[in-house]
Amino acid sequence: MSGSASASGAAPCRFAHYFVVCGIDTETGLEPDELAALYQWLEADLHGRDPDTAATGENFEQSPLKRTFKSKVLAHYPENVEWNPFDQDAVNMLCMPKGLSFRTQADQREPRFHSFIITKEDGSRTYGFVHTFYEEVTSPQICSAMQTLYQMHNAEHVSANPSSSSSSSSSSSMDSLASSLDEADSPSPPTSSSSSSSRGGGGYDASRDTLYVSKALCLITPMPFMHACRSFLSQLHRAVTDASGPPPLPLESYVHNILYEVPLPPPGRSLKFHGVYEPVACQRPGPGELPLAEFPLGDAFSLLGAENLVQLFTCTLLEMQILLYSQDYHRLMTVAEGITTLLFPFQWQHVYVPILPASLLHFLDAPVPYLMGLQSKEGTDRSKLELPQEANLCFVDIDNHCIELPEDFPQFPNKGEFIQEISDVLLRFGLSPNGGVPPRTLTLTGAPANPGSGPSTPGRQRKAAALRELEDDGRNGNLAGEELAVLELLQGNATLERLQALAKRTGVTVARVDALRAGVKGQAPEGHGGRTASEEEELRNAKLNVQLREVFASRFTTMFADYEAFVIQSAPDLESWLTNREQMHNFDKASFLSDQPEPYLPFLSHFIETQMFATFIDNKIMSQWEEKEPLLRVFDGRIDKARLYNVRAPSLRSSNYQRCTILRESAQAIEQRLMKIDHTAIHPHLLDMKIGQGKYEQGFFPKLQADVLNAGPTNNKWSHRTATAQRRKDRHRQQTEHLTLDNDLKERYMQEARSLGKNLRQPKLSDLSPAVIAQTNWKFVEGLLKECRMKTKRMLVEKMGREAVELGHGEANITGLEENTLIASLCDLLERIWSHGLQVKQGKSALWSHLLHYQAREEKLEQQQAESPVSAGPERRKSESAIGMPSIRVSVIQDMRHIQSMSEIKTEVGRARAWIRLSLEKKLLSQHLKQLLSRQALTKKLYKRYAFLRCEEEKEQFLFHLLSLNAVDYFCFTSVFTTIMIPYRAVIIPIKKLSNAMTTSNPWVCVSGELGDSGVMQIPKNVLEMTFDCQNLGKLTTVQLGHDNSGLLAKWLVDCVMVRNEITGHTYKFPCGRWLGKGVDDGSLERVLIGELVVPSAEEDSGRGCRTPPLQRSPSQTRRISITSLTGRGYKPTSAQIQEAIGEAVNNIIKHFHKPEKERGSLTILLCGESGLVGALEQFFHNGFKSARLFQKTVFVWDFVEKAVAYMESADQMGDLQETAEPLGMTCQSLCRYVNAINSTPRNIGKDGKFQLLVCLGARDRLLPQWLPLLVECPVILRMYEDSALLRDRSTVNALISVLETLHDFPITLETSLVKGIDL
Repeated sequence: MSGSASASGAAPCRFAHYFVVCGIDTETGLEPDELAALYQWLEADLHGRDPDTAATGENFEQSPLKRTFKSKVLAHYPENVEWNPFDQDAVNMLCMPKGLSFRTQADQREPRFHSFIITKEDGSRTYGFVHTFYEEVTSPQICSAMQTLYQMHNAEHVSANPSSSSSSSSSSSMDSLASSLDEADSPSPPTSSSSSSSRGGGGYDASRDTLYVSKALCLITPMPFMHACRSFLSQLHRAVTDASGPPPLPLESYVHNILYEVPLPPPGRSLKFHGVYEPVACQRPGPGELPLAEFPLGDAFSLLGAENLVQLFTCTLLEMQILLYSQDYHRLMTVAEGITTLLFPFQWQHVYVPILPASLLHFLDAPVPYLMGLQSKEGTDRSKLELPQEANLCFVDIDNHCIELPEDFPQFPNKGEFIQEISDVLLRFGLSPNGGVPPRTLTLTGAPANPGSGPSTPGRQRKAAALRELEDDGRNGNLAGEELAVLELLQGNATLERLQALAKRTGVTVARVDALRAGVKGQAPEGHGGRTASEEEELRNAKLNVQLREVFASRFTTMFADYEAFVIQSAPDLESWLTNREQMHNFDKASFLSDQPEPYLPFLSHFIETQMFATFIDNKIMSQWEEKEPLLRVFDGRIDKARLYNVRAPSLRSSNYQRCTILRESAQAIEQRLMKIDHTAIHPHLLDMKIGQGKYEQGFFPKLQADVLNAGPTNNKWSHRTATAQRRKDRHRQQTEHLTLDNDLKERYMQEARSLGKNLRQPKLSDLSPAVIAQTNWKFVEGLLKECRMKTKRMLVEKMGREAVELGHGEANITGLEENTLIASLCDLLERIWSHGLQVKQGKSALWSHLLHYQAREEKLEQQQAESPVSAGPERRKSESAIGMPSIRVSVIQDMRHIQSMSEIKTEVGRARAWIRLSLEKKLLSQHLKQLLSRQALTKKLYKRYAFLRCEEEKEQFLFHLLSLNAVDYFCFTSVFTTIMIPYRAVIIPIKKLSNAMTTSNPWVCVSGELGDSGVMQIPKNVLEMTFDCQNLGKLTTVQLGHDNSGLLAKWLVDCVMVRNEITGHTYKFPCGRWLGKGVDDGSLERVLIGELVVPSAEEDSGRGCRTPPLQRSPSQTRRISITSLTGRGYKPTSAQIQEAIGEAVNNIIKHFHKPEKERGSLTILLCGESGLVGALEQFFHNGFKSARLFQKTVFVWDFVEKAVAYMESADQMGDLQETAEPLGMTCQSLCRYVNAINSTPRNIGKDGKFQLLVCLGARDRLLPQWLPLLVECPVILRMYEDSALLRDRSTVNALISVLETLHDFPITLETSLVKGIDL
């Protein structure tokens, strides 16, 4: 390692990397914060005000004390640590996210604590802990500058608005850090108009007022030891403000000590080092424990409540966009870090900026998942917050204890029991699981805050102190019921609540000892076992933290106990795995899901599609070649341990809730470490310093001597020990980084998706030139395109199955659930693409708002063109297959109108999603979006230059990826919106050459689908076409067609019936090819026709490679047009073919029942369809059947059945069957009963229809195999069948019986259209 070895050699093992001081630079004076001004300029531009008045930060609207001025890093020690280079702009911006803030002696000036995080490009994080306090301004230049600003402000204000006073507290978003809580409590009272220069507006007069400015002390550390840093910094601040005189040693000694002489505690150990006044302890979890996380989870739960937090946790797991919103930086950090630590063993993979500096607000435009925190301006309403996209946003309003969730997202498994278990842990620690929401009525009745009193009246402080004592007593369970009620009442009061939060956070000086930890009563002299109250509090927080995290972690150990079994290890070595990362399937998702309990599926099917899960599995696969990633190591250890205890009991597969069993031992480990400290660091000592420098001045933090702080001690025993180990680690890390990042071939999508987030995670905060913004946006564009490619490919592969894709045809093997997940994530991607680079946000769905603009323009054009006869829209679709159907026009607008007329959908996001689903089902998604984007003037008006939709080449590729989805059939609209009314069109196509095109009888039709039927509808005579509206029927299955046989021309030869869903355009063909009429064909007056979806023909839809249905030959007039075996017209199948067809038909039915229920499709088609069971058995019965025409009268198989039954009945009466075994007699009776019931039905179905019914009922009631022997035994067979007939071959019949018996395991249900009117 090069560089100053002493400073950097041991850097990775040092407790702190840097000590930083930020504040006002007296040399440069008051500079407006340009970044903040830039933001104000952008905001003004957005709202259409004149941006120039908002520029330069000098807006006179705002009182100068509230404006934002530039802060500077005044000093940082050491100069640089090569392990973690110092990023001056980022640190300055995050130490003082809103720049400097000024106060006078009349304002509150309590110190504040907050923390931040910097995520580097490789994903590693460093933490910053900041103690902000107010220091008197001594520079006369700055005081006079402030005075001048005030005079200008007042003059401007009076001239602009003579009637009102200068008390305009309209604060901009750049409100100063510390103002956040206290100013919200005390809106300045309106004063009389004359007192324009009075203190009413919080003015400043140099002759009378003292001016204070914020200053920040910051420690930058590699690990989040929050309590230790907080304690150290506040002791350091106390050293310069303490009235009792200077600290024991110069401040340099303490800073030098923490930078160079305090090591990180080793894993599983605790460490004590010394602050200015008292020791500070910290502990680090051991290798088998959950990783370090000190941010108080209890606070996060108290702020949001268990229910809200679990919902937020679920949104985070599903990688939605999450925006935290609060006035307090520390709250933002607490919730953000709390949520991300609970994700164990997974890690957030996307943009992570818990404190978003005001100048980076354009980051909210990012069309990727993010977790960001935004400081709210006091007094602003959530509704005024302009967010670029909300379709997939989880908005967390921390201060008001509420969250807004995205539409339709799945619940976390066992959510109720899970929340209960969390609540039990919280209650054990005296916290309410319901979060900070008091009953609404209390808020109103609570003592109203006196608007006149200033923020720091003694009365208020007393109230806050009393409140805190009450609360602490309540926590320790010492309160009587009455006092608890008072406490609740006080907590219900919004103003008091804020005050209490303030008092808790700042600590109140009791007996000149700072209360250092949040929510601690002034430190008791000694707590339990010789620990101070603050140590008690810290221990309590640590125990609560670890127990809550264990509850969350145990959910994942239960849910993913078997995940290893589904990891696909396919690569021989790391190199080849990285090379083919993108093509490889790493996890067997379908099998994993099929192994999970039903209630878990909605959540899990979404979750296993996320980037964090993909990365987790990637880490698992890489762990065979590299050292295991630490979180994975702990997690795998947990799973192995769980296996030892319960040997994969079936209970794991059930959805029974299992509570976490190791809460007590995890808390004990921490307690033991803190009770018995393992290591103590070197005490602070005098350094070799120049005398007389850095004179102590009470109340001012001095300039420290850089020379002693920029280099560490050279003889430090542990710096050398660890340096070599670190070098080893370093080399290993660099090698693996070369593997993963530098090599071109490592275009691993995981790394990219991650780096996409990374480059944006924490950009160079200072450089916000348009070029940088453009570069960032370019990365977004590339990322969106990549994501689109991945998603469409995934949808295709899932829908078709891997092999099918290779073979070029698809057998759908995707589960409905997974399909829904993928479509939902496609909708989400489209929303993100449409909201990237929007000029002005309108409505919650960017896509729908674009569609509405398009619709408005097109409708205007339509009106203009109404006079001219030229058609405005794209050409009409001609449809060969739909012979008698008028074609549907392809139109974006028409599809929008369908969606707009659906009263079930209430939101814009919902409408956009429904429109995407409809377009996908119609295979028009790509075409529609192309049409939408072809109006370039509109796109230019709505989108900025850098937006994805204005990048021509990417847009073309994106549309091409979407076009590939046309290769598969989706029913994602029909199957989701099951209750809507849909217009259908039905056309009956007669065979005109052979029959009367006209009929005198009255025809009727009834259409059935998977979701219901239309009921019987009369068809207007001789029109043969009708449209009707009815509730969504789903996929259509059968049509019943008939007539009443009235009049002279009552015979009717129908070729087929076509039915079309007018919204989705799906057309179904129901082939018939038979006569309807008495005394012709089989004498049927009604038929049940089985439908099939018509695939658009090639010329009409090139590029939609799909199966085409077998061509229907027009029926010749020769006899034996069977109801079902339409294709078997001209040829007689051989006996082998017949047996094969039966086997195939039975197989298909068995396969049907092995599919998950939601994806089974129609059983009717498998029974009565073209290659169904009925058709196959009909072939069997026809083999060797003597169907000669005796005097032109055709004999049907049904005639044989009737004769057989007649024979049995007469034989039964004569007593011939008495001797036969009892069961046989029963079977005889059942056959006779069924046949008679079918014959006596009021429906006019023909003989083939009756045979079909008999087979269906026999299959349903499991009687077919019993009936066959009866028919074979019957002497009638000799008259009606030739010797060679299959039915007379015993072995064939026995084989048939055993095949049919395999259907007995399945519950066959028949559609009502088949069995209507049968009384059994």
